[in-house]
Amino acid sequence: MALSDLANAATGRPRRSGALALPLVGMLILAAIAAGFIAYVLWPRWPGPPVSPDAPALPITVAGAPFNVPPAAMRVPLQRRAGAHERVDLAFLWPSLEPPDSGASGARGPGAAAQQTVDRMFVTITAAGDALAPAERIKTIYPRYTAADAAIEPNGLAVKAFRSGTPYQGEDLIYDPIYDSTTPEGFLVRCSRNSAGPTPGICLYSQRIDHADIVVRFPRDWLTDWRAIEAGIERLIEGLRPRG
Repeated sequence: MALSDLANAATGRPRRSGALALPLVGMLILAAIAAGFIAYVLWPRWPGPPVSPDAPALPITVAGAPFNVPPAAMRVPLQRRAGAHERVDLAFLWPSLEPPDSGASGARGPGAAAQQTVDRMFVTITAAGDALAPAERIKTIYPRYTAADAAIEPNGLAVKAFRSGTPYQGEDLIYDPIYDSTTPEGFLVRCSRNSAGPTPGICLYSQRIDHADIVVRFPRDWLTDWRAIEAGIERLIEGLRPRG
């Protein structure tokens, strides 16, 4: 028998090693449970399988702004899921405004330009973050870089060219002359110019909804019937928003 055991027996004191071990084991078990829970919560998970393109519209949010998006319009299959998104990329046939995969016809309407070669509108919805709102860019940024005078095109739109050497060189600011930059109302787009080759000029229409930015892209040649484009974009965005 060890001397310590003889001493304990002589004094009548019980051994304390077992009493100390039990709390230690309990603490280790609790720590293991806590670590497992944290690992389960933080461990990255792959999203579920993409939704079929012919499924009903999906309720999604971008920067907290709610939208109802048809899966067939989503250009990236992995984005075909309900819930929160940082960005969604969409395409719609013009002039039907139906998703390309839905079987809807993309035939051009009677007012469409004869030289039209692209039959889709592309829509991107992203979280705005710290980006300047479109209305603020129009008031404070664009005037620094555009020419002083505007030319009026046969379709009635005013065109201001961006000066060479500016961040927007090679582009034009095109708008309805009634557009008021102080209280933005009316049609306004920023467009690249048609190149000598097959690449068409592309126009960008921007709108902010809550904390999400919507950018619609379409060929510049469509501006021959810009009032139909303006009404179509308004109808398209309204259709993406939840009713009520």
